Amino acid sequence: MNDKAYSFFDDKSVLITGGTGSFGNLFIKNVLERSKPRRVIVYSRDEFKQYEMQQRFDLHDYPAIRYFIGDVRDANRLEMAMREVDCVVHAAAMKHVPAAEYNPFECLHTNVNGAENVVHAALRNGVKNVLALSTDKACNPINLYGASKLASDKIFVSANNLSGSIGTRFTVLRYGNVVGSRGSVIPFFRRLVEQKADHLPITDERMTRFWITLQQGVDFAASVINAAHGGEIFVPKIPSMRITDLARVMAPTIPMKNIGIRPGEKLHEVMVGEDDSRQTCELEDCYVIEPAFNWWKRDSYVGNGAERVADGFRYSSDNNNRWVSDEELKAFLRDIK
Repeated sequence: MNDKAYSFFDDKSVLITGGTGSFGNLFIKNVLERSKPRRVIVYSRDEFKQYEMQQRFDLHDYPAIRYFIGDVRDANRLEMAMREVDCVVHAAAMKHVPAAEYNPFECLHTNVNGAENVVHAALRNGVKNVLALSTDKACNPINLYGASKLASDKIFVSANNLSGSIGTRFTVLRYGNVVGSRGSVIPFFRRLVEQKADHLPITDERMTRFWITLQQGVDFAASVINAAHGGEIFVPKIPSMRITDLARVMAPTIPMKNIGIRPGEKLHEVMVGEDDSRQTCELEDCYVIEPAFNWWKRDSYVGNGAERVADGFRYSSDNNNRWVSDEELKAFLRDIK
């Protein structure tokens, strides 16, 4: 990807909630190195992670960067941090499915109330662009994490009803598992291989997942926030992977053991469900789920080269026409430190 999408951030103040996470770190690195922002604000609640980040992005080498301690649950602090900000990328979330199942109140406070706080703070400060990161688990959710992100998606889409003359554009980006991110299966399998485990635990041999590299996710976010009209849910076209193929490539001599699906876990993941198909159109590199509100201009994408998907269309990891090959898997693994 060239730097054209990143030129959107030239002379702008950008705030990233959850800025010390895997996505936030790489997104900020790309914005700082591929554009000329006025300010880049790291907003997160973990002071140690901010300290670690400052070792990589210090003020001497990156004079545009700012570090704000804050939680998306804290509406007042969030509103203060968004003063004179042009665009916001909302990456903060409670993401781990078992933790959300066991701590439902905390999940809702962060993922749902936090989304509402971001909307209010953006509107009160006249922020022009807000991009909220979502997940495949928000489509037809069966666990609390997915349900909370579905609620978050609805909040950001409907927030366009509230922007009025302020003109804030709220948009959602939904994608699948990020290869090698914290808490994902690759670091877990690697630890087991290093420990010379006698097997790799597989929740179900039929399981499939969407996969996207962190760099692809960051680049897609940069292109989306630049192109969005406000109210859409963008879904990139990305390949699928069988969990058994990943285990086989990572540890060909270690047997697999089926341990059963965890609470709230799906066999296959869906990013565009059948009920969304009525509002979905297809571009070369992504699907766009348009809002169902009457303020949406129905021909905004179809009139610019997009095509409507068939009624009943479903974009899921098991019916994908793109699958990660063994060679691509090996390349992913080489690139993940």
